[in-house]
Amino acid sequence: MTISSLPGPKRDEVQAHRGASAVAPENTVAAFRAAAEQGAQWVELDVALSADGQLVVIHDGSVDRTSSGTGSLGALTREQIGALDAGTWFDPRFAGECIPSLAETIVALGELGLNANVEIKQHAHHQSLDQLVRAVQADIAKRSSSTRIMISSFDAAALKAMHALEPELEMAMLWGQVPEDWEQQLAAIPATTIHMHYKAVSIGLLEQMRERGIKVRAWTCNDPVQLVSFWDAGLTGVITDNPKVFLE
Repeated sequence: MTISSLPGPKRDEVQAHRGASAVAPENTVAAFRAAAEQGAQWVELDVALSADGQLVVIHDGSVDRTSSGTGSLGALTREQIGALDAGTWFDPRFAGECIPSLAETIVALGELGLNANVEIKQHAHHQSLDQLVRAVQADIAKRSSSTRIMISSFDAAALKAMHALEPELEMAMLWGQVPEDWEQQLAAIPATTIHMHYKAVSIGLLEQMRERGIKVRAWTCNDPVQLVSFWDAGLTGVITDNPKVFLE
């Protein structure tokens, strides 16, 4: 069954989770290139600071899981992190793929014609939230005029701080479940978008959010059938490891 025979998202509402991470090593330029080749217009990526205060594109607080190296990001410089092999763990044909900096990634996305959902994570080694968000602001300022940026986070404080610096950008609150004080949290940022775990999405939730003008995107779903009943109810988009299954 293909997207052409099912209700589904608009093409520009399919985001490649850490790039097309089902077919290439996550959060690498190879994964972002694969997303573009599959027809995605957006990629979702994670950022964190290295020991010397540079933003690198990586999900974890250490390099252990997705590279040839070991150690906390807080103990490694940008240069040390960039020298690691971040591809072989996924597949030997990606040997030599590196963990890119956010600045490098922004340039690559411009060349690939991609937009970015930049997920901000706070890790224990970060000196301050201000240092983190100002680093994000500085790197995304290097984007091409055609590259759109949105910011997402599980951390409402990070979104509030980013909104203060970049009020024109879309801010998306990440939740596994909607908290009881969701309206207050969104208003304090302020944000009008939530990214929900796909298993927590329901018709009732979508109707409630639509009444209040809140966009809802589902993460991380790799089977279009699991979301088919939600598009007509107001689901905005999807974040997926394998964008082609929603774009075929």
